[in-house]
Amino acid sequence: MFIPARDAGLDALHEFVPHAGADYRRDRNHDQGPSRTNVSGLSPYIRHRLVTEQEVVDAVLERHSPQAAEKFVQEVFWRTYWKGWLEQRPEVWRRYRREVRMMLGDDLPAGCTDAVSGRSGIEAMDAWARELVETGYLHNHVRMWFASIWVFTLGLPWQLGADFFHRNLLDGDAASNTLSWRWVAGLQTRGKTYLATTENIARYTDGRFAPTGLATTARPLDEEPFPPAAPVTPAEDVAAAVGSHVGLLLHEEDLEPVSLLAPLGRAAPSLTATAVSADAESRSPGAVSPLVEKFTAGAAADAAARTVDADGRAATLLGGGPGPVVDWAIEERLDTVLVPVAPVGPVQERLDTLRPVLAEHDVALVTVRRPWDSRAWPHASRGFFPFRKQIPRLLRAR
Repeated sequence: MFIPARDAGLDALHEFVPHAGADYRRDRNHDQGPSRTNVSGLSPYIRHRLVTEQEVVDAVLERHSPQAAEKFVQEVFWRTYWKGWLEQRPEVWRRYRREVRMMLGDDLPAGCTDAVSGRSGIEAMDAWARELVETGYLHNHVRMWFASIWVFTLGLPWQLGADFFHRNLLDGDAASNTLSWRWVAGLQTRGKTYLATTENIARYTDGRFAPTGLATTARPLDEEPFPPAAPVTPAEDVAAAVGSHVGLLLHEEDLEPVSLLAPLGRAAPSLTATAVSADAESRSPGAVSPLVEKFTAGAAADAAARTVDADGRAATLLGGGPGPVVDWAIEERLDTVLVPVAPVGPVQERLDTLRPVLAEHDVALVTVRRPWDSRAWPHASRGFFPFRKQIPRLLRAR
């Protein structure tokens, strides 16, 4: 269904743009199954920034007015909002990771294995579990239903459901996935849960599914409080931080180098070497889907083929650990490794591990943040609705 290449993402964007206005607003909540045509299917490309949010919004607004495309544009900004929210509260991610690691290390709760294997006994859940594993994708409405039934009907830990999604979704990212599950469970917006109903599922699957026996009440989950939110840190001054021998290191959070470096203008460094590092397995302590591994590796290879250094050499493909990156930096005699900012999640954790190891070899790790993120993330300090009020201003600034 999804080819891990920038050209494929741009083709999907081109096909969807005519439908991003009234068609999307009317049909977006309906799940038509794996052959669906009423949503864009762009999320795996946006998640890896094979195609950027900026490109998607620009293409849509060239064809539609902001009013006509409002619903679709908001969906693009939801992912940005989640990232900005988690950026200010990283302990939410860290606690979730610790809990998943602990739960996977213990005996799984009764029913968990059946649920992820498509044997829960609820026809709709079993079909969705199989679709997720077989395709790496689920409609957004289905994700909400699945999470609600998982938590409130099956009584399973939300963390294990979120991990099941993160290991299998081609578009799975730390912020959107973790915080969406928390929202369903009543943790994200305190006390507000999402309850899946037979009527809603039947309506928006056009009668394909009408599961019975679902929970009719949803008591919000509870948890220990987190530290207060901290403001988004300022972006690094790339021009002041880089040395004279700079290597560009891309990763699976951001695989589009041209638009990454373009805002730097004349301050953009000449690249001595380029490389791409990716590690899908870092998504979870558990086994990551072969589809996710294949898509991530393919996306990295596509980025490597498109990325060249000052001498026109194609980027080097590296493993996910610090060792290959350090060896590459030493071999290329770099004094700086420039990387796209990785939002809170597994890739940021990899970079945090890499930084001191590079420093031991007198190589600085310098991050470059896209203007899209720098403008939007600080506004994600509260709920989505205050953030949504900023979207018109963010669009004017793009």
